[in-house]
Amino acid sequence: MADTPSKTATLTINGQSIELPLYSPTAGPDVLDIRKLYAQADVFTYDPGFTSTASCDSTITFIDGDKGELLHRGYPIDQLAEKSHYLEVCYLLLYGELPSSGELEKFENTITRHTMLHEQMQYFFRGFRRDAHPMATMVGVVGAMSAFYHDSTDISDNSQREIASHRLIAKMPTIAAWAYKYSIGQPFVYPRNDLSYAANFLHMCFSVPAEPYHVNPILSRAMDRIFTLHADHEQNASTSTVRLASSSGANPFACIAAGIACLWGPAHGGANQACLEMLKEIGSPDKIPEYIARAKDKNDPFRLMGFGHRVYKNFDPRATVMKQSADEVLDLLGVENNPVLATAKELEKQALADDYFSEKKLFPNVDFYSGIILEAMGFPTSMFTPIFALSRTVGWVSQWKEQLADPHHRIGRPRQLYRGHTLRDYTDIENR
Repeated sequence: MADTPSKTATLTINGQSIELPLYSPTAGPDVLDIRKLYAQADVFTYDPGFTSTASCDSTITFIDGDKGELLHRGYPIDQLAEKSHYLEVCYLLLYGELPSSGELEKFENTITRHTMLHEQMQYFFRGFRRDAHPMATMVGVVGAMSAFYHDSTDISDNSQREIASHRLIAKMPTIAAWAYKYSIGQPFVYPRNDLSYAANFLHMCFSVPAEPYHVNPILSRAMDRIFTLHADHEQNASTSTVRLASSSGANPFACIAAGIACLWGPAHGGANQACLEMLKEIGSPDKIPEYIARAKDKNDPFRLMGFGHRVYKNFDPRATVMKQSADEVLDLLGVENNPVLATAKELEKQALADDYFSEKKLFPNVDFYSGIILEAMGFPTSMFTPIFALSRTVGWVSQWKEQLADPHHRIGRPRQLYRGHTLRDYTDIENR
């Protein structure tokens, strides 16, 4: 943040006027600097959910929900998803600029050659129950990486930060795929250096030793877009969790494990799973009018999952690209024998044609389409959030690196509005 504020604001408390600095960002609303408010006026601010509080200054991602705009380092997400690919976007998020062909080739080679896991990590996977949820496995395995890769945990060493960043991005697909394979009782499949990032993940998830597996380029491209569209999303709950964990000086693997644990929540990373569960509840296209009527009824608890977005008020810029991928995947795989996918296609059609939803700006969002794609590919809903975590790792790592490089960063310590008892004396148990 600039040391000199662009302007100031005057806050009056009990007749005392306090001048607070105002900083103007390159995009978005001005930010009121309240860091010295407690020292000057002996008051805290109250902002549950931190929805009006800037916890950091960042140059990575910007969202304008009213315009339906998502920018990574200034580049619109739809352009990146259409013209770029995931590892190029990873480079952009990590280093601030799009790479030259030489830089991209070197980066891709580095990531490709870090995809193998330490062989002893297989025993760590096998310590979980056979029916463990893949997200539970990922939280544990990623957190344990510091025990296997202790040569990249010194956050004060720039070279170790770099190695940790590359390792996390490279190994997360292997961890996610192995968590899936373990949950279904199939043998682990090792990564292949001749495949792209997305194709390699599909290979590790769906190939078996008994027969060859060929990755369809349409599915690989759709998977790459899912990764790209979920790469970063500003200061959301899991990203803020990573930053808060990092503020204590925790090692990078512990910080990313904390982010995965936060993402697991159904209000965050589980949205596309909730969407698929809703489609299965509807059951078949002929029941859609009934459920649309229920969604319009304020007294009915049913809600259309995968429509609208808390941040985007007009449309989700990621959904346009994701819809294209969904159409391509469904054309390839068909929906005739899959009632869930047939219901999804018809629900999308009827909702978009209904004035109620257009007036309330309840549009299909990225979770609606990504859930459809993953279901069509053959992923169970238990793998939706692990794939989200895989995609978001580069965003978490970029935010982690940015925070550590900020000379103003300090350990997080939110305040509270205390409404409990004031001082009282202990009462012996026989007198209670």
